[in-house]
Amino acid sequence: MISKLQYITQGDTAEQHLEYVQAACSAGADWIQLRMKNFDEAIVLDTAKKAREITMHFQTRLIINDFYKVAKAVNADGVHLGKDDGCPLEVREYLGKWYRIGGTANTLEDCKNLIEKKVDYIGLGPFRFTTTKSKLGPILGIDGYKSILNSVQSDIPIVAIGGITLNDVSELMDTGIFGVAVSGELTQNFNNIPEFNNLLNGPSTQEQVYKMNKKEDDE
Repeated sequence: MISKLQYITQGDTAEQHLEYVQAACSAGADWIQLRMKNFDEAIVLDTAKKAREITMHFQTRLIINDFYKVAKAVNADGVHLGKDDGCPLEVREYLGKWYRIGGTANTLEDCKNLIEKKVDYIGLGPFRFTTTKSKLGPILGIDGYKSILNSVQSDIPIVAIGGITLNDVSELMDTGIFGVAVSGELTQNFNNIPEFNNLLNGPSTQEQVYKMNKKEDDE
């Protein structure tokens, strides 16, 4: 299952990332992406092990950004791949079918490419300018999401990302987006998690069920 609300960690130190993982879990997050850019893999591995312990206690899913070998080493729930972080098909072969694999997209072509490579979800953005990511693609805005979502023929969940605030959620959901990935807005106030979930039509009870289960339910 893919969560409609995905929290992405930030921080200057490993300790900060873990602090935010703990805070997010305590506030009710059920999907956390550990995103440690510009850290050595050994530090990411050590931090991921500790994050896995925290998330397991809260039964929160843990996704590792970029480092798919770390994801497997700590038995995370999946990995999110940037546009230059490896082929989803090759990563799938390494991880196996039980891991969730997400990919970053900025254009319709990116989305189609990820769909062909059978990712489990797509992070499409940026919605607006954000300081969380150093190499931003063109800003999409509401019209950009509408255009791409109207052209994509797929059941794969597409999640909006990039500078999203609580006030943006309703308008974004009207575009047909599946959910949102949020970093700064939640890091500033993790108590906003319940309100985000309410706007997204609920937490786990409204999550994406994979096609196999959906087909069974429809029969």
